[in-house]
Amino acid sequence: MIIMKKSLLLVLTVMLIAVLVASCAPKAAAPEAPAAAKKYEMATVVKSIAFNWFKRMETGVKQFGTDKGQNAYMIGPSQADSAAQVAMIEDLIAKGVDAIVNVPYGVPENEPAMKKAMDAGIIVVGHEAATAKEGTLNYDVEAFDNCSYGEEMMKQLANRIPNQEGKYIQFVGSLTNASHNEWMDCAKAYAEKNYPKLVFVARYESKEDQTVAYNTMKDALKTNPDIVGVMGAAAGDVVGAGQALQEANLQDKTAVVGTSIPSYAGELLKTGAVDLAMAWDPMTAGYVANVVALKLLNGEKITDGMDLGVDGYHHIKLVKGVNGAPVIYGDAWLEMDKNNMDQYPF
Repeated sequence: MIIMKKSLLLVLTVMLIAVLVASCAPKAAAPEAPAAAKKYEMATVVKSIAFNWFKRMETGVKQFGTDKGQNAYMIGPSQADSAAQVAMIEDLIAKGVDAIVNVPYGVPENEPAMKKAMDAGIIVVGHEAATAKEGTLNYDVEAFDNCSYGEEMMKQLANRIPNQEGKYIQFVGSLTNASHNEWMDCAKAYAEKNYPKLVFVARYESKEDQTVAYNTMKDALKTNPDIVGVMGAAAGDVVGAGQALQEANLQDKTAVVGTSIPSYAGELLKTGAVDLAMAWDPMTAGYVANVVALKLLNGEKITDGMDLGVDGYHHIKLVKGVNGAPVIYGDAWLEMDKNNMDQYPF
């Protein structure tokens, strides 16, 4: 019995020593779990949430959020209005969001709020804001070089006008919309150089409202019934103009070319009241603008020739805008007529 007790004591002692040695031994570090991507709040502010154009853009914004694991969403006024946009940006600044993507109805009107956001440490990326002043946004993202787009629009219009001769008019959503006016300025300059028989009559403001474009077109025909060409910048411009021309039975005598999408201009493309709709995919634009914002939030640099990983933006061009803000150009414009419009379901 005494021997058994001694044996048991010896076993317990050995076990205790083993435990003490193990507790003092250096421990191997547990493998670290991969760090999850930081989740940011990223708001896209657009001219109006009522437009099909921006509904399509919202699809891109949401897809970006899903793909990248970010809290990305889109807001905008019910009608295109700079003051309403500015108020929304002010609210986002107060909320302390991480990034704002802004598609301004009027660039000058939005600049103070964009600068205020930047001063508050918020990343600000613009779209359709290539003329923004330096210090009012980090980058502006454009689907293409604006002047090239305007020149292409003029080429397409002139090629549809017999002898490239006669009067033409232009529509812009707003007389302070930077991109719209740059397209039309470059189109006009290109016509003056290459189509001397084309006569510029006037540039009209549609206020991003196709009813305004429709009524303005009707009024323009009263004073210039011999108009042979119409250019539109806002998505509803060629729609309103085409409707007025169709009612006047002038759809075969007047060429209509401009920015639009099939969900707006499809029926008029079929009848010939609108000859060509030019655009870029707003879904892609919303997506890539947020990609740029996310890269900046993560401390990455944007460089000339960079691949942003989005179709149409695989080899970007980085330039300084006319008023100093850095501008990113892709090569992502589309041309849609009655023959290929079904390829673009937006």
